[in-house]
This record gives sequence, C-alpha cells and structure tokens, in this order.
Amino acid sequence: MKPAGAYDALLARVLPQAREQRLWEPADGPLPALFVSHGAPPTLDDAQWLDDLFTWGQSMPKPRAIVVVSAHWENAPAALSGTEAGTPLYYDFGGFHPRYYTLPYATPDATDLAHRVAGTLGSTTPVHQFVDRGLDHGAFIPLMAMYPAADVPVVQLSMPSLEPQALLALGRRLRGLRDEGILVIGSGFMTHSFAVMRNPSLAGHNTAFDEWAADTIRRGDVDALADYRAKAPGVRIAHPTADHYVPLLLTMGAAGDPTTATSHIERMVFGNSIRSIKVQ
Repeated sequence: MKPAGAYDALLARVLPQAREQRLWEPADGPLPALFVSHGAPPTLDDAQWLDDLFTWGQSMPKPRAIVVVSAHWENAPAALSGTEAGTPLYYDFGGFHPRYYTLPYATPDATDLAHRVAGTLGSTTPVHQFVDRGLDHGAFIPLMAMYPAADVPVVQLSMPSLEPQALLALGRRLRGLRDEGILVIGSGFMTHSFAVMRNPSLAGHNTAFDEWAADTIRRGDVDALADYRAKAPGVRIAHPTADHYVPLLLTMGAAGDPTTATSHIERMVFGNSIRSIKVQ
C-alpha cells in the first residue's frame, strides 16, 4: 500500500469540487466552532476518515480564514505560527515513511489574519509570533482533507495553558471572529490513549469516556466538560495527559450556544474515539 495513497485518491476525486466551494458571506451568519480529532499521518491512509472530513468541510461555506489551536503546541504567552505563503510545515512526528515528511499543504499568506487574531487578544494578552514555525500535524492533517485545495489562509495559535478554564477563556476571546467568516478549530482527540493501542483489553475505558463526553457535549454542560478529571469515567486511561482533550474547551468557549453541539464523526480508530463536533 502506498503511504498516503488514500489521500492521493481523495485529491484526484474532489479537488475541482474543493476549489469551487462557495465562499462564506455575511448573510450566512457566524461560522460554527469545531473540535476535530486530528489523527497522525496514517489518517492519510484512512479513506473513510478523509471522506468524512472532506464532506464535513463541504457542509459549510468555505471560510475566509481559519484559526487552529492544536494539541501539539503549548506556549505561553500565546503565540502565532508563521504567516507567509508557503511557510514549511512542522512535521512534528517520527518513525513514519519518508513520504509523510514531503507532503505539502501550502496555504495562502495569512498576515492579515494574524493581525486580526493578535488584535483580538492583544489588548490584555501579549501575542508573540514564531515566523518560521509552520502548521503542525494537528493543524495540517485534518485541513488537508477538509480543504484540500489549500486555498484558505490558516494561522495556528498556541495553547498558553493546559488548564480547561484558560482554554475556555481563550475560545471566548476568539468567538467574534466567527462573525467575519473565520473558522475557529480546536484540534485534539476525543480519547488519546496509547495504552489502549498496546492493550485492547483496556478499550472499555475509552468507550466509557467517549459516551460520557458525547452526552455531556450534547447537553452543553460546559462546567462538567471543564471538570472532566473529576466527572468523566475512564479518564486516567482515555486522557493520561490533558493536551489532546483541552482543545475541546477552546471550541466550547468559542461557541455561541454550547447546547447546539452535534457530533459529525463518530468512530473508533486504533481503539480511540475520533468523535468530532460542531457548535454554533
């Protein structure tokens, strides 16, 4: 099997459609906030996952720009990625076939977007920029499938903290961008357990956590989501560290109405939930 062969097939099939996707207009109202379970490079070998992501992206107007907060970048104070067109991707993974380190995702210049984000946060929060840091795989892997034409400006914003309340607050600061056709994405994983991958007998912990998360998200219970360490079953196995969970709080903070949350991808891959959600 050719590495990223499923991605090659997706591009061959959908690229014209992706290029013709209707661009967001103010009459569409605010774009939703998304939480995306992003996966590692082998996502690009999973035809169903790629198709689900592309179909999801097509279900909305094409955003005028995208801000992504990924599980793979914690930096305080808040920082932005490089914005020049063609800034090299940050291949922050190891042990995979060499082809995964050459796949491009060359998005347009995002300087105006970075200024808009910095302006949104900058009145009380200093914002730095790492001009040579491209998008990491928490950003570029899902976007390669959702917007394969790579024709939307993208900037990545770091997590200044792994505290749920801090991510909620950051999301609230970004909420107004949605009124401008800017898509706000928290990119993590609904469960992130290498222990389950090594020992499938532990899968029940991930299932229990995923079911709790799905119900809690459906009810819009943001307080319970923030207190997941105390409230969620299976949490020590499903999320031994916070990094892949807390982008969900960024999404809920950016949402206008948390009770509108719906799941758009619901599946287990390698024993982990790739549940991904949309909130208006």
